[in-house]
Amino acid sequence: MERESSIGRNQFQQQQLLRRRWAIPILATLLISFLIISAYLFSSSSSSLRLISSSSFSISQQRLSHSFKTPLFVESKIKPSPILSASNHSIPRLAYLISGSVGDGESLKRTLFALYHPHNTYVVHLDLEASPAERLALVAFVKENPVFDKFQNVRVIVRANLVTYKGPTMVTNTLNAAAILLKEGGDWDWFINLSSSDYPLITQDDILHTFASYPRHFNFIEHTSKIGWKETHRARPVIIDPGLYKAKKSDIIWVTERRGLPTAFKLFTGSAWMMLSRQFIEYCVWGWDNLPRTVLMYYANFVSSPESYFHTVICNAEEFQNTTVNHDLHLISWDRPPKQHPHILNKADFPKIAKSNAPFARKFHRDGTVLDMIDQQLLHREKEGFVPGSWFEGNTSNLEFKPVKDVSDLRPGPGAEKLKLLIDGLVNADGFDRKHCI
Repeated sequence: MERESSIGRNQFQQQQLLRRRWAIPILATLLISFLIISAYLFSSSSSSLRLISSSSFSISQQRLSHSFKTPLFVESKIKPSPILSASNHSIPRLAYLISGSVGDGESLKRTLFALYHPHNTYVVHLDLEASPAERLALVAFVKENPVFDKFQNVRVIVRANLVTYKGPTMVTNTLNAAAILLKEGGDWDWFINLSSSDYPLITQDDILHTFASYPRHFNFIEHTSKIGWKETHRARPVIIDPGLYKAKKSDIIWVTERRGLPTAFKLFTGSAWMMLSRQFIEYCVWGWDNLPRTVLMYYANFVSSPESYFHTVICNAEEFQNTTVNHDLHLISWDRPPKQHPHILNKADFPKIAKSNAPFARKFHRDGTVLDMIDQQLLHREKEGFVPGSWFEGNTSNLEFKPVKDVSDLRPGPGAEKLKLLIDGLVNADGFDRKHCI
């Protein structure tokens, strides 16, 4: 028994010795493999880290250097148009919206003829209250006119919008037209919104020649923060515009609930007719800051929002509030205060019209006699013809066009002198730089 026990112990000791002999090379192999793998991983991560760090640093440098040149936007493809200074040789380009409703087709055509210049760009709109036949007639008129066809600068909004009196749909329609002009209208400097009840008092050569001398960032918008009676009758009531969700026009709906004044921004009000810079229109349409959208949502329930939306946006946007010129460039014969319903201008008003320094006037009846007087004595326009100017001598039977490349090619008349008196009086007035948005 003792011998068997001794043999067993010897066998166990031999097995333990054998295991120890195998353990050492295995551990050594594992250690060497670990060191090799660790060295490889460390070298790869160091290389990757250097690449990532280098790329990140390069990107950071690019972004940092870019931030000193142009603003950074959430929309990576959006860049604001450069602000151009006035030049004595550069002709500004105007982008017009001319809008109307049912029965306004002929008035709209007449206004378009009186405003037309090949250097400008135009959008015309008959709202959904107009019949499809009336809108199609407008489309055919633009398409078949040989001048419009040649210069391709008149567009008709075929998918018409419903526009409600005193509702926000007029604002949305204006923004829609502005977006079309930004997308398809090429390069332009100022946006002007007019209706078929408006009419020019001077020629486009007069307007282009005059505005060539002024900075392109000016925004001609009548405005004030003294809203007075409008606080009670406009700001505090809540309305719903059926034109936002119905296919047929109806009056705005008044809600019994009233609301307080906003505290996130300050309210401004003024005229619904304006001449706005391209930079400001881009800001309103593209909205790299959220203010235009926030204010638009607020004015969705505001009475007569066209008289307040753009005014409130521009005067609460730090980068634009010092670009305002407090005038709507219109001659308007108002009723007695509160100046809510303009008188219809007639031939008895012509002496006042002829003396006015404003480039536009409103409100006119369709085919009123006074419009014939303006055509004959101020614009020298033939019936159903264009206003003669540098580009067109006025002979409709033999259409010949002259190129207009710089200001020297324009042919300004007395209207240019009157308009310059108006603008100079506004921008050279004492305290002009201190009277923005007050």
